[in-house]
Order: sequence, then structure tokens, then C-alpha cells
Amino acid sequence: MLDRRNIKRIYFKLYRQMKDFLLSEKSREFFIFLFFFFIASGFWLLQTLNNDYETEFSIPVKLKNVPNNVVITSEPASELHIKVKDKGTVLLNYMLGKSFYPITLDFNDYKGTNNHVSVYAPQFEKKILSQLNASTRLLLMKPDTLEYYYSTGESKLVPVRLQGTVSAGREYYLSDTIFTPDSVLVYASEKALDTITVAYTQKLKIEDISDTLKRQVSLASRKGVKFVPASVEMMLPVDIYTEKTVEVPLRGVNFPADKVLRAFPSKVQVTFQVGLSRFRQVSADDFHIYVSYEELLHVGSDKYTVKLKNIPKGVSHVRFNPEQVDFLIEQVSPNYGN
Repeated sequence: MLDRRNIKRIYFKLYRQMKDFLLSEKSREFFIFLFFFFIASGFWLLQTLNNDYETEFSIPVKLKNVPNNVVITSEPASELHIKVKDKGTVLLNYMLGKSFYPITLDFNDYKGTNNHVSVYAPQFEKKILSQLNASTRLLLMKPDTLEYYYSTGESKLVPVRLQGTVSAGREYYLSDTIFTPDSVLVYASEKALDTITVAYTQKLKIEDISDTLKRQVSLASRKGVKFVPASVEMMLPVDIYTEKTVEVPLRGVNFPADKVLRAFPSKVQVTFQVGLSRFRQVSADDFHIYVSYEELLHVGSDKYTVKLKNIPKGVSHVRFNPEQVDFLIEQVSPNYGN
């Protein structure tokens, strides 16, 4: 390890080497070269900056004095991009020392139609030119129109809906799509409000989900429309499929009083896929196989193809055993069953 003596020895050694270099002939030549190099670079820079150049700057845009009963549904552009031309020295001054004041729009100064205000370039160009040198040429402004939409309190509550596609991985399924909140306030002109019935999320594509997913999603923006809140939490509960079989009886409906349905077999095995969380909840009572008298008259044979009249929520891939049953319409006494 280095002790204090060694450190002191190294320090003096480096000091002597530096001193010898600075007092040497080579050192003087180096500093003379460096001096003329900086002078030449300065002249070159001044000559270069004396030429004309084009560049772009950004100027902030602000809207002020918005009344309390007014909601801005579409804000004006937050920045105005300008393209200017001048000598390099002037442009360098803009870059290094000059900051541009915001272009301020006073809500009370502009009147629009249908809750839409457009402020055109000639109306704010003077505010830009007043911040530029007299020699600076203003070549371009983007955008050339500042516009915004507002609502004077008109609003309504609309439900949130998913826009796009989501899918679960193999052996999994999406049991629901839950938004928090499930409804949002929409502000717009009275005419626009009449056409809005739902608030859609931004377009999503989510694939192969294997576990419950939570995500903050933004609502799709519309011109002249403001949603509050502008984003919602989306939850996609994922469940794993399992298979279950129940026995469901066939029941005749709309039969005359003197006729009755005889089916062989009288019950059908219904096998289906259902989420593990709903396995115990789904039973045979949730399925109904109704056979109408009018339908059997048009079958044209003594075999009926089993069909479900309803499928419970969360159930899929339903199949029957048997898929067809033999049936007989039996004549009975009008007092049958009494």
C-alpha cells in the first residue's frame, strides 16, 4: 500500500515533470500553435455566423379567462412552431439568450359558432413579430389556425365500452370485462351529445392472457368532446376451463290438452366447458330443452335433434349425448294428469 512518503514522492515527481514541460521549447511552440488556432477558429465562426440560416422555434400557447360554467372540451395546440430566417448571430442569440413569451388567447376576445372558436394567423401574428428582431423574417407558422371547442355545462353519463380485441391463452377464457368507473361524464355541445351513447377505449389488442390483467386505459378522444375522467381502470378476469356434465330433461311445450310428448331417452346428457370459479354454480336447472308441438309436426321423422333454448353465461363448447332422441306424440284422455 502507498504510505504518506510514497504519495509525497510521486507528487513532487509529477510536479517536476510538468514544470520541465512548461519551460521547454516544445511547450512554447505548442501554446503558440494553440493561440493561433483559437484566433483562426474565432474568425471562422464569425464569418460563418454572418451567413443567413433558417431554423425553427416553439412558442407556448395559453388560454385564459375561461368562465367557471365553461368546459374546454378540445384544447388549442399547446405549442406554435415557427420557422424563421436571419443571420447566424441573431439566431444564436434566440437559442442561447432569448425566451419567447406565450401566445395568450383570452376567451372573452373570441366568439365562435356552435361552441367552436377558430383564431387565424393574422390575429396572433403580431404577437410573434413583436418578439423577433426587425431583421428576422417569419417564414412559416404551424398550425396556422388555433382552434378549441367548449361546452357551457351540457353533459351526460355514458357507459364505457372496450374497443379492440382481447383473447385468453389456450385452456383459459375471459370471464368478464370490468371498467372502474363503468360510466363517465361526457361534455360536448348539445348537438354532439345527442350522438354520443358510449365512451370507447383507445383501440386495444391483447392476446394470450393467462392471468387476471389490470391496466389503466385512455378513452378514445373525439374532436369537441371531453370525457371526465379521461382514462379508466380495466380489469380482465381470467379463468381456467374445466368440463362438466349434467342431465337435462326434455319438456314439451304448446301441446294440446289431449296430447303428450314421449321422448326416448327422456333426459339428455349435456357436457360443456365452464370456468373453474363457476363450476359449482352451473347446474342442470340452468339448461332448458323445450320441444314445441308445432316444431315436431314439421320434423318429418320420429327423431328430434336436440337444441338448447338458452346457454348460461360463461358456458361454452356444449355437446349432447345423444344428439338425437326418438319421440312419440301420444294421444291421451283430456283429463290426463288430473
